[in-house]
Amino acid sequence: MKKKIFPILSLLLTAVLLFAACGGNAPQKDPDGKLKILCTIFPEYDWVRQILGERTNEVDLDFLLDSGTDLHSFQMTTDDKIAILNSDLFIYTGGESDKWVEDVLRDAPDLKTLNLLEALGSNAKAEEALEGMQENEEEEEEEEEMDEHIWLSLKNAAILSEAIEGKIAELDPENASVYEENLKSFTASLDALDKEYQTSVDGAQFKSVMFCDRFPFRYMTEDYGITPYAAFSGCSTESQASVETQTFLIEKLNELGLPAVIVTESCDQSTAKTVVNSSNDKDRKIVVMDSMQSVTAQKAEQGCSYLDTMTDNLKQLRVALGYADAQ
Repeated sequence: MKKKIFPILSLLLTAVLLFAACGGNAPQKDPDGKLKILCTIFPEYDWVRQILGERTNEVDLDFLLDSGTDLHSFQMTTDDKIAILNSDLFIYTGGESDKWVEDVLRDAPDLKTLNLLEALGSNAKAEEALEGMQENEEEEEEEEEMDEHIWLSLKNAAILSEAIEGKIAELDPENASVYEENLKSFTASLDALDKEYQTSVDGAQFKSVMFCDRFPFRYMTEDYGITPYAAFSGCSTESQASVETQTFLIEKLNELGLPAVIVTESCDQSTAKTVVNSSNDKDRKIVVMDSMQSVTAQKAEQGCSYLDTMTDNLKQLRVALGYADAQ
């Protein structure tokens, strides 16, 4: 009997902590009165940071996946749940990888949240299998899922930043004009970079790209009319392409004559190297585009920003599109 006491006490203590943290599901502020805004991933966090501007230090702002954990493998802890329930605003993507949020909201139906896929409305797209793409063996036939990598579109970033600004202004109406001006400045920068992307694609030698990796950049390629090919879907758990998939990519690479293939930041590049080394031009480059799914808090504190990352991604994209001056 004694052995059962400690697990029971542990569960009771967790329940008490959760209840105390959420105050009966009512958001709790810090003793100094700071607003508490919590995001799931870095892009959302940085959009909030741009909207807050100089008021960032006046707000308790954080994001959950700040240790480098990939979005698709995140496991919520008790501390994470307490942080969510204590927040004044919780911002999350709303895709399949965020299914765990539903359990949290059942415990706090009055918590102020922003589901970004819902905020995107008709601009959100369902996941789509590309020609030659390998199926995820662990996936079963289920209902259609939305492509959750919405942040990899500058156009989406502008729409979602406006939705975020509206929520923050509701929480802090005294500074609404400040947030509105910061939003205008940020969206102007997004629009300027968006035009750079379109100009680069319009003047490119090639209009197709190949990802020898997962493909989270569907929104980006559709924004600019680029035809993509890829080894795996954006949320795939696969890491090693089958012989059939590799053969398709090699043949397509030879057919199109692309100067480079693309991988994401966490890829081991094994499939990319095999495809390039088996193609008719072994001097093709392997370029890395950052999907921002595993940015750490340290990197964010050191100055990493959404705009800078998307600017770097454009440089890599230009290599893949055949620009001789691209680095």
